[in-house]
Amino acid sequence: MPPLKLLEDLIALARTGSFVRAAEARHVTHPAFGRRIRALEAWAGAPLVMRDASPVVLTPQGQLLLGTAGQVVEQLERVRQQLQQVDAEVSPVLRIATGRSLAGSLVADWIALLHKGPRPALGLHTRVEIVTGMMADMAALLEQNKTDLLCCYEHPALSTQLRPGQYLHMTLAVDRLVPVCQSVGNGQPRFALEQGQGSLPLISYSGGLAMARIVGDRLQNLPYPLVPLVHCDSLDAALGTVSRGLGIAWLPWSMVAGECRRGSLQVLGGRSEQIAFEVRLYRANARLPALAEAVWSAAQTLYPEQFGGFS
Repeated sequence: MPPLKLLEDLIALARTGSFVRAAEARHVTHPAFGRRIRALEAWAGAPLVMRDASPVVLTPQGQLLLGTAGQVVEQLERVRQQLQQVDAEVSPVLRIATGRSLAGSLVADWIALLHKGPRPALGLHTRVEIVTGMMADMAALLEQNKTDLLCCYEHPALSTQLRPGQYLHMTLAVDRLVPVCQSVGNGQPRFALEQGQGSLPLISYSGGLAMARIVGDRLQNLPYPLVPLVHCDSLDAALGTVSRGLGIAWLPWSMVAGECRRGSLQVLGGRSEQIAFEVRLYRANARLPALAEAVWSAAQTLYPEQFGGFS
């Protein structure tokens, strides 16, 4: 029996008719996906794909294996869900996938709220498992039913990896990224967003981060001579770097509001330099374990005007 992921790869290829789109759906690179299909053909001992066809079609042997693959994947998924339901009844656990910065800020605050009130959604000893990582990886966990909820940033520059029509979402927060820099002794900003001057040091984000795409999309249209000086893999790292006067960074207002009010940081530019974004909570459009359903209902009560479907 080949690994389950190879059977799922074949199903994705048959559904999309494209190696590129199937690789995207499976959250792997195009070359890696091609190697996995070849590995499945090696196991089968027969060609499974007509590679010269467009769109890609399966050979008769591939169609035969596809039928069995669909049955195997569907049956294993039913068994896995049954096992999870039994485990949830015995030892309830809430599973949340999110990013590193969100885990330590909004998600932590939200979980604290769920413990409060006369009828809290989370009991004192209820287990909560938080997994952090890149958005694409966290979205894959939700699609694979390996997490109950996904908390992530939302902005037009981000391409959501979730399949339309199969997920619901609500907005937990609306925030904005503001350009900030360190204040100098006289209460003035160390740097200024102005045209016609020397290069300005930019504290940027690593390419895999959601913030890198959100900020990068806006910076392309700004007229200032910003030059990347420091690349950070988290918002916390960017805040620490900008606080030490090394450059300008776009950071969430919710993160820097206190330091800006105290005068240690300065907001640069105006509204046109700021970038609005949302923080959303996603779930599958299917029945969740009882604990996750209770938490989702509690979140709808906390954010009653910000619920919607994902389409």
